[in-house]
Amino acid sequence: MLGDRLPGWRRAAPWLGVWLAVGAAAAAGVRDVPFQQPVSVRYATHPDLLSAGWKKLVVDRDGRAHVLTDRGVARVFGDTLALDRSYRPLAGRPARDLTVGNGEVFQLLDDEFLSNGFAGRYVGALPRGVFRRLAVRDDFGTLLASPTNLAVFTVSGLAEVPFPVPRADEKLYAWQGRFYVLAADQIFRLGLAGMELVHRGEQITALAFRGSEILVGTRRGYYGVNAETGRITLPLQERLPVVEITCLAPTVTGVWGGTTRGVFFHAPSGAMRYFASKRWLPDDDVVDLAPDARGDLYVLTRGGLAKIEFLTVTLAEKAAHFDHKIRDRHIRYGFCAELRLRTPGDPTSAEMIDTDNDGSWSSYYLASQVFRFAATGDEAARLNAWQTFEALERLQAIHPIEGFPARTFERTGFKVSDPDRWRVAPDPRWEWKGHTSSDEITAQTFAYAVLYELGTRTPAEKARLTTAYDRILTHLLRHNLYLVDADNQPTLWGRWNPEYVNRYPPTIGDRRLNSAQIIAFLQFGHRLTAKPVYRDTAYDLLQHQGYFTNITNSMANLRATPGFTFRGIDLGDEWNHSDDLLGFINAWTLIRYAFTDDLRRHFVLALADHWNLERVELNPLWSFLLAMAGATQFDVEGALWTLRQYPLDLVTWTVQNSHRRDLTRLPPNFRNQPTRELLPPDERPIMRWNGNPFTLDGGDGGQTELAGDEFLLPYWLGRYLKIIE
Repeated sequence: MLGDRLPGWRRAAPWLGVWLAVGAAAAAGVRDVPFQQPVSVRYATHPDLLSAGWKKLVVDRDGRAHVLTDRGVARVFGDTLALDRSYRPLAGRPARDLTVGNGEVFQLLDDEFLSNGFAGRYVGALPRGVFRRLAVRDDFGTLLASPTNLAVFTVSGLAEVPFPVPRADEKLYAWQGRFYVLAADQIFRLGLAGMELVHRGEQITALAFRGSEILVGTRRGYYGVNAETGRITLPLQERLPVVEITCLAPTVTGVWGGTTRGVFFHAPSGAMRYFASKRWLPDDDVVDLAPDARGDLYVLTRGGLAKIEFLTVTLAEKAAHFDHKIRDRHIRYGFCAELRLRTPGDPTSAEMIDTDNDGSWSSYYLASQVFRFAATGDEAARLNAWQTFEALERLQAIHPIEGFPARTFERTGFKVSDPDRWRVAPDPRWEWKGHTSSDEITAQTFAYAVLYELGTRTPAEKARLTTAYDRILTHLLRHNLYLVDADNQPTLWGRWNPEYVNRYPPTIGDRRLNSAQIIAFLQFGHRLTAKPVYRDTAYDLLQHQGYFTNITNSMANLRATPGFTFRGIDLGDEWNHSDDLLGFINAWTLIRYAFTDDLRRHFVLALADHWNLERVELNPLWSFLLAMAGATQFDVEGALWTLRQYPLDLVTWTVQNSHRRDLTRLPPNFRNQPTRELLPPDERPIMRWNGNPFTLDGGDGGQTELAGDEFLLPYWLGRYLKIIE
């Protein structure tokens, strides 16, 4: 047998056999249960409020958001925040403060306070221009504050309350029938004998109440005190994304905190969520928070109002969103295209643009649609896949180089990416981009294989696909396993010849990856065409050129190996996350088209070895491809966590997390993993699966939007494998 003649045949890690069985069925499918998907609801600001000063936010019993501004009280009308002129007698009368009592909004005006609720019965006349703050109890008793004193308004009238505390400002609160005041880093409670000191702190910025506890926000975090005794009930919480608190809003499920750099949610378990950047908010400097009765959160920032809304969805509904989104505005000549946004975040300003890897990203979209067809029988998905295949075919046909797939093409004069790599096609109305790399060949091989297996119905379709792929392999063999461009030179990364592959030590990933790629290509080509040359070439590489040893070299052996450069690029100075994507995608053809069961077994073990090192990333694509290979344990929950946390907003907003205090830093390392914790996808910069998911900061200010095939490929693969039901 071949295995008896190949070195390293028995080097598979023994622990793999404990849980990995080649050909075993995937674990029982996980039911696609509904979950909460946070989305940002963006409110336009009416021109009357442009450059307004935002002061306070309240939400009434009907879930309506009201905002106190320096130009009057504003309210949400549909998707716009505008001045509330609904009550004509109040139009043009600026409010000094705003609060909610018994679910209705109360306004403090220059000479009275009032509510339009309760049939308008609650109105209190006040001396003109004296009071600047108010709080309303459930019995409609009202506490008012002026710069020099306090007063209580009841059915008996206005009674002054001595309060000789020097202060520039104060905040008033009504809770469980009592009034509280925050002033000069002190918390007071109104009692029978007047104002009583409850607690004295430092740098206090805000209070919030839950049960008998006062949550105290400061510039260094937040803590809790007993509302009666002032004793500490919760120690200072400093392990937060941001410690400079501007407002707090406790709910039955945890504590919302507004900060100078976004919003966090702190669960009783200690789990943290962080909502910052324009993915979520108009501005990260939070003025006020107000949950509504549905559990959604209104957020008032220096830049305007937003709402973090929690939709109840399933993964299937999420996939339908991305499937529709792509068909609606991301298909460019059959490619699955990313968008350039002339106005950051605005889809109406979008332009579909070429990228360096149109063939790759579109191949992953193609595969997603084939898996969708295989899982559901939806003929539209199969047609989507063949439309994209037509674009891949044209990558070869648009120029005269036989079997050479271009990276992409565009009408002449409209190219965007890397202008120096483009050439005019024989039809001068078109240009094509060369310099094609191993990424494109690997991704297209994956797409061809998936389409061949699951998306072809007729001999003619199989022949069409076989002809296209055979041209690519013929090109590689004709050029001694190099991908040769129009200049008759190999492209930078299209190299699988032993002279190139074996020039690197086993500590550099290209040696392992490129060996696995060419063997996978040749196996698949042999399956399609039965040409002996493909099998013979593969065996020669495996037996005589060390490619079997290269493929089965453990990923744990990779380490920093500086000094091995190619064309001025050091290939051993850091972990290449793009190679992780290629390695896992390549496994489809490497394993499923292996020449023998013995080879297949070792290719599976090599994939499992790779996954074991990458499992901390909770990547659903990695895990489901491992399941394809027969694994029965592949962290289904981690994969589903990533899919559920994947954001609906795929705009490349600038995201920053490196300032966060709730993350555990790791020393510099080869994998470029700066923290122990993996952040949810909706808290980190948007990227494809070829990026480092531990990247804390990134984005381009919202100038680009990804399509969503990043979600669709693992989701529909999981559906096809019946991991997700």
